[in-house]
Amino acid sequence: MLGGLLTEQRNPSSEGIDAKSTLEVLRVINEEDRKVAESVVTELPNIARAVDGIVERLQRGGRLFYIGAGTSGRLGVLDAAECKPTYNVPYEMVQGIIAGGEKALSRATEASEDDPAAGARDLLSRGFTANDTLVGIAASGRTPYVLGAIDKARELGALTAGISCTPDSELSRRAEIAITPLPGPEVVTGSTRMKAGTVTKLVLNMLTTGSMIRMGYVFGNLMVNVQPTNDKLRARARRIIGHAVPTDEETAARLLRDAGDHVPSAIVMGRRGVSLEAARALIDAARGRISTALELEWNG
Repeated sequence: MLGGLLTEQRNPSSEGIDAKSTLEVLRVINEEDRKVAESVVTELPNIARAVDGIVERLQRGGRLFYIGAGTSGRLGVLDAAECKPTYNVPYEMVQGIIAGGEKALSRATEASEDDPAAGARDLLSRGFTANDTLVGIAASGRTPYVLGAIDKARELGALTAGISCTPDSELSRRAEIAITPLPGPEVVTGSTRMKAGTVTKLVLNMLTTGSMIRMGYVFGNLMVNVQPTNDKLRARARRIIGHAVPTDEETAARLLRDAGDHVPSAIVMGRRGVSLEAARALIDAARGRISTALELEWNG
């Protein structure tokens, strides 16, 4: 059964790769990697459906969960972990669950992926509810740990999506929204950390980035919810304010300081010429969306 999966097929483009020079090996890998982004194109409507569903639930207090085993689980945890520093959202808003727990992040524990009940238990241990979204990740589309979690999430009435790289996979049939990019057989047969892993990362980037844009955490194409917690990020925050207002670096630094390092407030203060208190009130009234805050009337 496993041998029939697309992700387990032999790739004719890499036949005899062990006899090639280093440069030739890398060229083969690079040529195969070129196919990855194109495989996402046909799945954009499904990804869009998932983003809209995620946003709808986040806006009413729900959360987004990823669940997977091995490489798939690690990618989910990575994407979830980046949301807090990038968009200043609570860590609880986007969470990653990996089979085998935290120790599996740095050491392979693939045997734990064979237990569907464990997937359901790990999901419920996070307080998962019908108001949340679960994205199951499995290149093969058949990982029992992931399928068990998806089944439990659907039983609870939550939104479910499944990312797999195999046509008509079990995961695609069980999840409400199937996202199935098909980058094809791997350069090293069955090594799904390669093209399948890359395409999974692209889809996860779209899910969270698309959701955060729709939530208003991006202004123009600026990462306005960045947390200036170190020198690099403070410099980035000043540049963002400079572009958004727009203004010079010295004024941007002053606005950031006067706003208590809150970049959205600094932008509204600079654009509207209002106090920090007024900027905060406008942003709150706009539910965090700067473009809306800039259009609201202010009689303070």
